[in-house]
Amino acid sequence: MSTPTISIIIPTLNEAAHIQVLLNWLKGHSTAQNIEEIIVVDGGSTDQTIELAKRSGVSTLSGPRGRAHQMNLGAKSAKGEILYFLHADTLPPKNFDTTILRAVAAGHEAGCFRMRFDTKNPVLRFFAWLSRINHTLCRGGDQSLFVTKQVFFGNRGFNEDYLIYEDSEFIRRLYRNTDFKVLPRQVVTSARKYRQKGWLRVQYHFAMIHLKNYLGAGPEELYRYYSKNLL
Repeated sequence: MSTPTISIIIPTLNEAAHIQVLLNWLKGHSTAQNIEEIIVVDGGSTDQTIELAKRSGVSTLSGPRGRAHQMNLGAKSAKGEILYFLHADTLPPKNFDTTILRAVAAGHEAGCFRMRFDTKNPVLRFFAWLSRINHTLCRGGDQSLFVTKQVFFGNRGFNEDYLIYEDSEFIRRLYRNTDFKVLPRQVVTSARKYRQKGWLRVQYHFAMIHLKNYLGAGPEELYRYYSKNLL
């Protein structure tokens, strides 16, 4: 049997400051034959995001703003057997592709990497350390996500009612239906929101969003809270 290939799906909105760095990193730290394609799905950028992506030779799609919608759009057009969802400000580890392929070959149809922030802030380093724990409370989109196409569509993809928290909601469904794997390597993600808003404020409000979701809040209530406190 031939080795499956990976479609990398990157949702963007005004990511000109990061997209070129990420695309260069992906091409320089993976094996070409493992990567079917890189798809940048833009949600209405007003900067140079799309132009930079096209200049890099990757596939580009445009659609309504909303990461869930954008990632579903990318998945529907993807040709690879494995989908790898990645934020524009997150760099996966070197040879991430072979690590993912080995995990899938071992029977893990969905999973993520551990995470660390690009900061020495001790509190953020501690929260990043928690990403090694294989529990839904320790999951988030910044850790990236790999999932076989069959499992992705079998679980109905991302719920487009969620304008935030879409990663966590989908991953919880994957935990119920797959042997979810936390890979023992780290992505490096930007702490830019913590720098902009203050680490204590951001961490507190993210914790409140988790609590509200646990207590039964729906996607509209979660987004109202996020908009009021973190936008």
